Amino acid sequence: MGGPAPDPAMVRKVADLLRGAATVHILPEFAGRGRTLASEKTGGGLITQVDTAVQSAIREGLTQAYPDSAFLGEEMAPEDHRRALDRAESGLWCLDPLDGTSNFAAGVPIFGVSLALLRGGKPVLGAVLDPLRDELFTAVRGQGAWLNGHPISVDSRRDLRRSVAVIDFKRLAPELARRLAWEQPFHCQRNFGASVLEWCWLACGRVDFYLHGGQNLWDFAAGSLIAAEAGADVATLEGESLFAGDILRRSVLAVAHEPLRRELAPYLADPDGGGGPED
Repeated sequence: MGGPAPDPAMVRKVADLLRGAATVHILPEFAGRGRTLASEKTGGGLITQVDTAVQSAIREGLTQAYPDSAFLGEEMAPEDHRRALDRAESGLWCLDPLDGTSNFAAGVPIFGVSLALLRGGKPVLGAVLDPLRDELFTAVRGQGAWLNGHPISVDSRRDLRRSVAVIDFKRLAPELARRLAWEQPFHCQRNFGASVLEWCWLACGRVDFYLHGGQNLWDFAAGSLIAAEAGADVATLEGESLFAGDILRRSVLAVAHEPLRRELAPYLADPDGGGGPED
């Protein structure tokens, strides 16, 4: 597979690109409180001028540094997503320029930027930046995961009854969502509205499992690698690899340790359909 292997210099370059785009485009706009105008995208979800500005800035930086790798960004047209995937075997950068746009536009301080490098159709490098808290989560396949350069790992001490769950109910099959809401086999449940950060909070032990009925590639490409390298058991709801079949959209069940998946299994059986609408 073509292109340079991920190394510390590449991780530093990615970190600089994410932090630079956040400093120029995200933080000043968010500090303005209430000035951000959001419009609805075709098929649902919101977009702001910040989403497009960050995507353009990071894409330009990647093109200059790594001209032989392809690029896939959330704000590209769907047909361009498919075309970019054709080059995923030899090297593909996958970017979510601003995950949690609804939070950002409303003034809720939970959003992030996510960038992954895919080779052979799987991520080999992942980086997620929480710009407000200056938390940079990174991972390289086979080498571990880090938060601001310090190694991180999942918390494998809690069983299901003591677990903190992140569940996006609106994207689950209705019967499954009702069952989990009614029976509540976990200690407590959260949904923060920023998938890329939720992956990383699982990776560093802040939550114990993550359940989502349907994420796009840019939502999970970097975060799933960070979680897996931190020790999480990462798969779809059906127990399949996230990076098999049509990887543009996949369900997610990621747990801090495999026994949690077994404990959850009776509550997840026989859902009545797929995930709900996009963010």
